[in-house]
Amino acid sequence: MNKSEFKSVALGGIANNPVFVLVLGMCPTIAKSDNIINAVSLGLCTAFVLICSNVIISALRKVIPDKVHLPAYIVIIASLVTFVQMIVSSFLPTLNDSIGAFIALITVNCIILGRAEAFAGKNNVLPSLIDGVSMGLGFIAAITLLGAVRELLTIIFGSGFFDKTMGGFIVLGLVMAVFNAIFDYAKTKKRKHTALIEREV
Repeated sequence: MNKSEFKSVALGGIANNPVFVLVLGMCPTIAKSDNIINAVSLGLCTAFVLICSNVIISALRKVIPDKVHLPAYIVIIASLVTFVQMIVSSFLPTLNDSIGAFIALITVNCIILGRAEAFAGKNNVLPSLIDGVSMGLGFIAAITLLGAVRELLTIIFGSGFFDKTMGGFIVLGLVMAVFNAIFDYAKTKKRKHTALIEREV
């Protein structure tokens, strides 16, 4: 993996943020971004499964038959999710009461399966590890930001709307619009700067 490829994969969690750009994993993102604790906790659990599944699937990609690669991916992901759920339920019962059902749903989270199918199943272990870390951190950042904004709005305006699903949709739409506007501005500015340098040369 050359420097350019490394940079592209490492920054994938920003340039192709799984929530704000790829619009994946919307169910847990909206349902459990009602406060920072739930958001960070679910983000960490999801990132752990994503990183581990990427590494395992990449390591086994040559021995998994093409005809059964999807079921094999699901078995690997489900096993990791079961492990996380057992740890949380055993050592963090309060957190388990809050997000336990959504930990089980990580198995069918399209972020996890999407990265397995699109990246880990086609690349070596190191790039897959970097991709998992990048996308995992991107998901944690996105769901934590939503949790922080929703919790702040709930404190300001009181409970009853922004801590509910409809409020989650509205906040998600607004934050997504701001994120993409800033990112598009940065890309446009970079292109103009590159063009200016090329003209000077």
